[in-house]
Amino acid sequence: MVDFPEERDELWPLLASVKRGARYVGGEWGTLPLKPDAPGLVRLCLAFPDVYEVGMSYLGFQILYRLVKSLSYADVERAYCPWPDMEQALRSKGMGLGSLESGKVLGDFDVVGFTLQYELTYTNLLTMLDLGKIPLHREDRGDKDPLVFAGGPGALVPEPLASFVDVFCVGDGEELLPQALAILSELRGSPRELRLEALASLPGIYVPAWALPGGPRGFVGSRGMVLPVERRWVADLDRTFFPEHMMIPSLGVVHDRVPVEVFRGCTRGCRFCQAGMVTRPVRERSPETIGRLALSLLEDSGCRELGLLSLATCDYRRLDELLALLVPELERRRASLSLPSLRIDGFSVDLATRLEGVRRGSLTFAPEAGTERLRRVINKGLSDGEILSTVEAAFRHGWERIKFYFMMGLPTESDMDLEGLEALVRECARIGRATARGAQIAVSVAGFVPKAHTPFQWEEQSLPEDLRDRGRRIKSGLRKERSVKVAYHEPAQTFLEGVFARGGRECGAVLERAWRGGARFDGWDECFRFDLWEEAFRREEIDPRALVSRPRGRDEVFPWDHIDAGVSREFLLRERDRAYDELLSPDCRTGECQGCGLGDRCAPSGIGGV
Repeated sequence: MVDFPEERDELWPLLASVKRGARYVGGEWGTLPLKPDAPGLVRLCLAFPDVYEVGMSYLGFQILYRLVKSLSYADVERAYCPWPDMEQALRSKGMGLGSLESGKVLGDFDVVGFTLQYELTYTNLLTMLDLGKIPLHREDRGDKDPLVFAGGPGALVPEPLASFVDVFCVGDGEELLPQALAILSELRGSPRELRLEALASLPGIYVPAWALPGGPRGFVGSRGMVLPVERRWVADLDRTFFPEHMMIPSLGVVHDRVPVEVFRGCTRGCRFCQAGMVTRPVRERSPETIGRLALSLLEDSGCRELGLLSLATCDYRRLDELLALLVPELERRRASLSLPSLRIDGFSVDLATRLEGVRRGSLTFAPEAGTERLRRVINKGLSDGEILSTVEAAFRHGWERIKFYFMMGLPTESDMDLEGLEALVRECARIGRATARGAQIAVSVAGFVPKAHTPFQWEEQSLPEDLRDRGRRIKSGLRKERSVKVAYHEPAQTFLEGVFARGGRECGAVLERAWRGGARFDGWDECFRFDLWEEAFRREEIDPRALVSRPRGRDEVFPWDHIDAGVSREFLLRERDRAYDELLSPDCRTGECQGCGLGDRCAPSGIGGV
């Protein structure tokens, strides 16, 4: 039986009046007791700016929760963004947003740490600060207010949130967070400025208050902070922390499975993919470590699905060996295996055969583009024949549902590429009818967003009306295929994502104005209101179309140039040129080094290359 703190007593009457009250209960199986107060103990609240069901599916929180619990000098609790009905209920009662564990208001912690996984959660970050009784702007915070941290992919483009975040952690949290908390433990009770100064000396830490405009990268450091800030990463996944126990959600979540990361990083070099660029070099876990973690978590959690996670799991070089270890155990437990976002050219009939005894889920592939020409542009060297043969193999070996991810609005895309997408899906549907009873194909099409730190960061982005026309065209072209379901992402959301994916500090004022106007949960279709954003841009006298719909000059200084993600500007420009020449660049794990900029930070340690 869970013993809830008295501080949470006033919350219980609200739960019957809001949607999915279990989001706010806490007390999940696998949570650990709070530590008693002690000198130097830093209290951290991990804050996820989306609902509980999304946040509890995020592997990073599972890792960081147990990691901080293992530290003698820190303790950790969690908070998720309340749905608008709960926000309204809290405000009507004058209650602050508290943690799930103790109900302590966020403003009473030493550190509140946000993860920035998606640009359309940024208004939720403001909601959590405001409800948590934390001054919205960092310059308004005093010594008794918590330090507001932010990490994750969004920390690589920090300026849109620079007015609201005290400290950005650039890189792997397992590497950075314990060191940052150790510094704060030694300085607990010290003035805020002294703590920030000590943190700024730590590699991978960016303190926006001390970044001044100027210099060749757009900003220069002050108060001892060195720019550019270099991304930090763990070198050995076998030795880095990974939990052998997990928190079990108290209600259904987006990904209800045991997640184990098999490797981190990717060197395939897809030119649109920020994750593939900024998580280099590749670092693999051994099959023995993965097997031990997977079986321990399955046994501990009672889950019936194991997810082997990475950017492309079939690129794991010891996959055959790993499956030989796992498949018999999964069959004995009657558990399923999830291999999300497989590369089609890496998925083989042999792999399908090995999984034949495992309970079937769906398979997800990401061809991204509908023609071989456009796939060469984005450096996805994949033929139509490889796609069709893989689909046939999957259906023949028992899968009944395949999901495809495509993009529209890619550089150099033409009508012929959209026609090619439709023709390719129709042929996959024909194969499904011929090989598998009840075969289904789900097609998800998202608008291309030029992301920072990629070869396409110089590209223009299609406007919403253009993306809407393309999405409707694809749906119309496939409407006669009964086994095919097509959905495309809301173009206005894609447009807004593009603004914040490459924005500067001027975006902070727009963000705050839209939030004050009522913008919440912008990544959720039922909550998204583009009119609020249009009004915010108008009031701030900023033309968002000019931010996203123009190509950038080769020498343009970007708002993120003072953040070093590891890959060099020269490499990115070279890859952009190769894209327009429709030239493929080989994977450096199986071919020559492509000179991405990591240099001796990659090969000598044995964590990248062959």
